[in-house]
Amino acid sequence: MSPKTKGTLLVLLCVVLWAMIPPAAKIASSTLDNHQFLFFSSLISFLGLLGVTLFYKKNNEFKLYRVKDWVIAVTLGLLGTYIYYLFLYLGYAKAKGLEVLVVQYTWPVSIVVLSLILLKEKLTIKKFVSVILGFVGVIIVLTKGDLSSVHINNIEVIFLVFFGASSFALFSVLSKKVHLEPISVTTLYFFVATVASFLSMNYFSTFVWPSFMDWLPILLNGLLLNGFSYLFWLKALKTTEASYLAPFVFITPVLSAIYLVILFNEPIIFAYAVGLACVIVSGLINSLEFKKKMK
Repeated sequence: MSPKTKGTLLVLLCVVLWAMIPPAAKIASSTLDNHQFLFFSSLISFLGLLGVTLFYKKNNEFKLYRVKDWVIAVTLGLLGTYIYYLFLYLGYAKAKGLEVLVVQYTWPVSIVVLSLILLKEKLTIKKFVSVILGFVGVIIVLTKGDLSSVHINNIEVIFLVFFGASSFALFSVLSKKVHLEPISVTTLYFFVATVASFLSMNYFSTFVWPSFMDWLPILLNGLLLNGFSYLFWLKALKTTEASYLAPFVFITPVLSAIYLVILFNEPIIFAYAVGLACVIVSGLINSLEFKKKMK
């Protein structure tokens, strides 16, 4: 299996898992606020990954960390596992979900831009067309084909969501330069998120023990949607270019729409099919290899 094929399979697995985040957050938000949900999800992610770290005896890797490694790991943990979800869940709590989803999925575009600047990756016509087509597909799905349905009323919150999405893009791009063992460093990322979210929860909200029904979305979100999916994402980033992987992420909101239709009986709209076609073509364009014609 080629590195590009492996990276594609890993990112598609991430897409399937990440698409479940909106339904999980929607279920949990009925009794928990965004700070509480973030803390308990981060805690479960950390505990789950800690178990994997101990099982594979990767905890010894921490002894090899230099001061510079600790600083990098803590910084990336704040960017990718705390700031991103802090502002994302804030957006779902304070603004319209449609607006939040549109802004949230600017991060794959940001990855391409940041990869050009920080990783010196080449911007090809294929990548450019793929990203634009994928973004158009997201807009079609989220607006149901009616652009007039998007009215940004809470500009401050939407800006914070954009800032969070950009933070995750920066986390993804910088992660390609980190050569620390992935299981142990991902565990550290979520330890940072757990501590940071605990502090912000107690400052901006209050500690509340989740009910029995709340634990299902927390466990699902903490173990699979956030925790283990990061291992898959970081592994995908190590196997191929970040700008190649970014367009595949546009499939996520389309799957989210499908999950919402199934779980919450939301109406099926023709725009979903059009949007799905756009993101599928986007992924195909990005994954195809175009050979130069022989003279």
